[in-house]
Formats: sequence, structure tokens, C-alpha cells
Amino acid sequence: MVAAILAHPDGRGQRRRGTSRPAAPRAGTRAARIIARRMATPHLDRAIGPAAATLLVIGGIIGSGIFLTTGVMAATLPSPTLLIAAWIAGGVFALAGALTYAELGTMFPESGGVYVFLHEAFGPLAGFLYGWVTVLVVLGGGIAAVAVGCADYVSYFVPAVGPDRIVFALPLGAFTWTVRAHQLVAVATIAGLAAVNYRGVRAGSGVNGVLTVAKIAGLVLLPVFAIVAATATPAWTPVLPPDLGSPVAAFGVALIAVLWTTEGYYFLTYAAGELRDPGRTMPRALALGLLAVVAIYVAVNLAYLYALPMDELRGASRVAERAAMALVGPAGATVIALTVVVSTLGANAAVILGGSRVMYAMAARGRFFRAMAAVHPRYHSPHVAVIALAAWASILALTGTYEQLFTYVVFASVLFSVLGGLALFRLRATRPGAPRPYRVWAYPVVPVVFVAGALYLVVNTLIERPVESLAGVAFLVLGIPAYAGFSAGRVSATDGRGPAGSG
Repeated sequence: MVAAILAHPDGRGQRRRGTSRPAAPRAGTRAARIIARRMATPHLDRAIGPAAATLLVIGGIIGSGIFLTTGVMAATLPSPTLLIAAWIAGGVFALAGALTYAELGTMFPESGGVYVFLHEAFGPLAGFLYGWVTVLVVLGGGIAAVAVGCADYVSYFVPAVGPDRIVFALPLGAFTWTVRAHQLVAVATIAGLAAVNYRGVRAGSGVNGVLTVAKIAGLVLLPVFAIVAATATPAWTPVLPPDLGSPVAAFGVALIAVLWTTEGYYFLTYAAGELRDPGRTMPRALALGLLAVVAIYVAVNLAYLYALPMDELRGASRVAERAAMALVGPAGATVIALTVVVSTLGANAAVILGGSRVMYAMAARGRFFRAMAAVHPRYHSPHVAVIALAAWASILALTGTYEQLFTYVVFASVLFSVLGGLALFRLRATRPGAPRPYRVWAYPVVPVVFVAGALYLVVNTLIERPVESLAGVAFLVLGIPAYAGFSAGRVSATDGRGPAGSG
């Protein structure tokens, strides 16, 4: 199955070894002048190889969720067997989404990812609204939230920078702006990661790779601890405990938590314009990265079950910390706290690298501030977009407004996952002859699984959080006049390899 997933059925767009390159244009010809002009223009480098791409997938997914969510899930679904089944099912859904986006990403191997897919499939308005929500809330708010979570764990080692210490409080009429020490630490981590990404994709993906390897090493310690010193024995039967009211509803609630924990696999598509040999690298990195994450998540959750009895696991907030404490004592809790710091830093490294490319792609197509399409002449990075995204995330971290923003756009964010899956079907119908170096395995089953899972999330979110869902739709609607404003003053830009896009 894995071999089938990673195969290239049609192989179009791939240069075979031993074939000759096209002859270079003669000096002085129009073609030669065009090539020389493009080479002189700063452009994004295709510098991300297969290993770095796979680590970018893993790093973008594993943040803080795996350390926190299982206890909340167990409160709703107190069945070890069903808990593990939920993690596997969520992984299957994420893998279906990754393979769906792999075909689209190899079809459009340029920076921007899902924004580009929606732009090409449903028009510039759909693409812009995705970018509007993604940049302002999903990515900006996500970076802020993860950075603050990282700072909370930093205070485990340095109590002086904890959330209890108020740095200053500024009265602003009826509102008082309060900044705490951990918020400043959060901003410092954002600035540091932005500085790395400013220096180019090699630096950004390199740091992400180091942090990802470190977080994997820390996570693997939990199953090792469980093998050496298991302190509980999970009751695998009965699968349906007597006190479980509605198994289907409980499983669905737990699955939602898993699906949000596996978010982030599509960050690689944002940087497609910087992948070496994207036709091969993207599908392989997405598939291998997702499979590795699912294996890690299942192993870690088995460790939780062999560390804590179900009664202690239910409702536990910092479940990884409690499990490590039960298995090997305070030293284990310290290791987990350090792993969380590394994990959250790695997640934000991936988000800043990928998210800045969404802003760049929007600006390159004339749908955002033109400056965001600038490429640094030395580092070949979208440096203005990197700075802008980091600055916006820092503002959200200092004001604490990201929590409300997240709540309001959950519905809109999931809705775009549905459109992302449907984009594959539309482009198969409207552009059947377009080059597709990779075609999704088991079409149409895999994209149908992805779309169906996303639709389930849309319906469930609408039922469980109707007010927040409508607020998210309202925020989405606000993007329409913004789109009109950017479109009115639209200016085409280039990425150094030709027109940035059409439409």
C-alpha cells in the first residue's frame, strides 16, 4: 500500500536520468535576455530536499496537542480500545487529506499551497477568503497560542517568567491592557524563529529539522518508560464500558480532538515553490511524515494507558507530564516539560516558514499588500512576509485575543478543508490534460474520505457551536470588501521565474 501511495503513475514532469537538457539559448537572443533578467531578480530557492520536507510535515503537525488532549478525550470516551481506534481513524483521515493535497501540490508546485489550489479551482475570491482567514487568524492566532504555551512550560524551569508575574498594566478607558512575563517570552520565541526564517529557507528548514528530531526523541521516551516501568494495565475489554452512554457520539467528540491534533500536514504545500523535485518530494514527504506521526501518536497513547489507570487519565490536562511522573518520577516530568518546549518551538518554526509563503503567494497574485511579494536579494526569502506574520502573531500574543479569534473561525477553517478536497474533483473535471506528476492513490476513494471527514467536522461544529460558527462566517464575509479593495488596485508581480499567477 505504501509503495502504491508513493508511486508516480504517469511520471509526467520528471526528467529521467541520462536524458539531455535543452540547449541553452544563444547569447544576445531575446530568450537569453529574459533568462538573464530573471536570474538577476531575487527569487525563492528550491532548497528543501526529501528529508527536510518530511521533517517539515512532522514538525508542522506535532505541537502541544499530543501532550494534552488524551485526558480530555478519555473523559468523553473512557475506553482504551476506542481511544486508540480514534487516534488511528484520525490518522487515516489526515493521510487522506495529505494525499489529496499531494496531487494538487504537484500540479501547482508553487508557493501558497491550499490558497493556490482554491484560487485555481474556484476563482480568486475563494482563494483570497482562504488566505484572509488563514493568515489573520488560523496562522497568526496559532503561532501566538503555541508561543504562549511554550512560554508556560519555560516557566517550569524559570519561575520568574511565569504567567503569574505582571510586567505592566495599562488602563485604556474601560479596558486594562495587562502584559505578563510569559507573554514577553512568547514574543521573544516568535522573533527568534522569524529571524531564522528571514535568513532563508535553508536556515528555516534546518532549524525545523533539528527541533523535530529533538521532539521525536523526547516523545519516544514515553513508550520506553512504559515498557520499563508500566504502572497500570489497560482494560481492553469490554470495548464498550457499561457507563458509556452513546458510543457513536462519544467517539465523534474524541475524533474531533484527534483531527485538530493532526492539523498542519498541509504546511508543506505552502512551501511547494521551494521543494526540490516537487513531483517526487511532496507526495513522499506527506505520506511518510503522516505515517510517522500516526505511529508516534499511537505509541505515546499506549504509554499513557500503561502509566495511568482510566480513572486518573480521565480529564487530566497535562497528561504527558502526569504519565511521566507516574512512570519514572520527577525526572520524567522534567524531560516531558523540556520536550514540550522543543515541540512547540518546532511547530512554530514550521508555521512561520509555511505561513509567510501564503502571504507571499497572495501578494504575488496581486491580492494582498504588494510588499509581501518581495524576496530578499541575499537570503532569497519572502522577508517582508516573514516579518509581517511574526509581528501580527506577536500582537495577538501580547493582547491575548487569539483565543477568541480561534473560537470564531473554527467553522470557516473546517469549511475550507471541504473546499480543498472538492478542488481535486473540480480540477480533474476542468483540466483533465494538465500535468500531474502524482495522482492520488485509490482515486476517488481517498479524496472522498477526506471530504466526508471534513463535512462531518463542519456539521458537528455547526451543531455544537452555532454562535461561534456564525461569527466565523461573519468574519469570512468581512473578507469580501477587503478582496474588492485589493483587486481594485491589483498589480501583477513575479517570483523570479515568470508571472506569479493569473486570475
